[in-house]
Amino acid sequence: MKKTSEKKRNFEVISDRSANKAIAFTKKEREELGLKGLLPYPVVSQDIQVKRVMNALRRMSTNLERYSNLTFLQNAIEKLFYRVIMDHIEEILPIIYTPTVGQACTEFSHIFRLSKGFYITPEDKGEIRKNLDNWPEEDVRVIVVTDGQRILGLGDLGANGMGIPIGKLSLYTACAGIHPHQCLPVMLDVGTNNDELLNDVLYLGYPYKRIEGEEYSGLVEEFVMAIQDKYPKALIQFEDFLTPNAYALMNKYKDRVLSFNDDIQGTAAVALAGVYASTRITNIEFSDLKIMFLGAGSAATGIADLMVSAFKDEGLTNEEARSRLWFVDVNGLVVKDRNDLMDHNLPYAHDHEQMNFVEAIDSIKPHILIGATGTPGTFTQEVVEHMAAINERPVIFALSNPTSRAECTAEQAYQWSDGKVIFASGSPFDKVVYKGKEYYPGQGNNAYVFPGIGLGTIVSNARIIPDELFLVASRTLAKLVTEQNINNGALYPRLTEIRNISLNIATAVAEKVYELGISKNMEKPTNLKQLIADYMYDPKL
Repeated sequence: MKKTSEKKRNFEVISDRSANKAIAFTKKEREELGLKGLLPYPVVSQDIQVKRVMNALRRMSTNLERYSNLTFLQNAIEKLFYRVIMDHIEEILPIIYTPTVGQACTEFSHIFRLSKGFYITPEDKGEIRKNLDNWPEEDVRVIVVTDGQRILGLGDLGANGMGIPIGKLSLYTACAGIHPHQCLPVMLDVGTNNDELLNDVLYLGYPYKRIEGEEYSGLVEEFVMAIQDKYPKALIQFEDFLTPNAYALMNKYKDRVLSFNDDIQGTAAVALAGVYASTRITNIEFSDLKIMFLGAGSAATGIADLMVSAFKDEGLTNEEARSRLWFVDVNGLVVKDRNDLMDHNLPYAHDHEQMNFVEAIDSIKPHILIGATGTPGTFTQEVVEHMAAINERPVIFALSNPTSRAECTAEQAYQWSDGKVIFASGSPFDKVVYKGKEYYPGQGNNAYVFPGIGLGTIVSNARIIPDELFLVASRTLAKLVTEQNINNGALYPRLTEIRNISLNIATAVAEKVYELGISKNMEKPTNLKQLIADYMYDPKL
């Protein structure tokens, strides 16, 4: 890794975000680095600087304003930025990621200040590998890439979707200690079909309709192969691709390069962990569960695919496992006699009469309801009341992001179920007080799993990421849910424990990598957990 600050002095030091400590430079450092006269008199600790940042953020009126100021801080004083996140993760995460990142992406071209990340357009065909040499870092380990076509539940945002890779990589650093210089955000800017963006004079993307077919897949292939040549140790995380492309790319590369799709596989791992934890409240054996999904896109079917693996580990056959999983989409229950299903839906199309959502709940009697629709309000009062009528403790996951897209709010779920529901969501909700009792809704945030999975595969030098690694990540996360979490009705640990959570997941993942024989190193280190802990970046001065 480059140590770009070693030969820098004066304003070069202050201008280097990785070297800049602002007013935390000691008197000796100010003398040695030629900073005397360039900074205010006092030497102020990083601890006090964190307090100053938080006081300033709390005085601001909107989260988008806070997002913009934190972006400035990241570009100016990197260590302070990550220290702020780590010390105040529960307060900061909704600002730097969902739900605020959705608004930031929508307005990305209008609030743009400094370029951060790597852009690829159709005009770069044949030159991607050469262009990668323009990136200043030589040891990239994690790449988050999107084409901006399905940003959260907001649709096609084109190049404005760059806010997603930037945000995800901030979490890789803050939550799992991947060094920020080892992180590369990538935008496959292949155009947009969003006419509003194409007609916006401030839009920063490739100003044409999206390329498709062989032209599209060829550009992605060139990108992936260029990464293998330039950064052979790098993990590629695919993010926010439209469902057909998401599945096509995941399946094309999962056995070829170190890669995964977080919307499909990361979401699956965190949802499965919540399902495991819910059984400690409902006292229903995991192998006996019936689960219904509202929405049949990449996120929902990704969760189901991983659950099939989990059920099979419990001794069920493939057919028995799939029989526990049911889907409802915009056209009703997913059944075999429908002729409008996509390939990834077919394994879950059952022999059953067609019916609507509420009818399906009454007929199939699921223990758990999982929403991944991107459409707000689809878990209506009628839906929640029907789930509560057939279950002593109904489990409801409203996973769509951002908060404005959630299938229902936490307050609605508790009220409509008369406090019976076990609730989790994709975006954060505050605690709910209902009939004098406090409820703490869990957030099924992918940040619980993808940083630890990435860290574990990087340190173990894994070749690929098979389903077994997501299963072990889910089980590890579920085991970290405390009795206090359970008593509060929360299916996930506090985010304040995220560094320790990531370390435990990374260790379990790395152990499985060596067990499966998919490490390029092959020989397992003697103290794997300590090795991973030592690898983790710490921004504290």
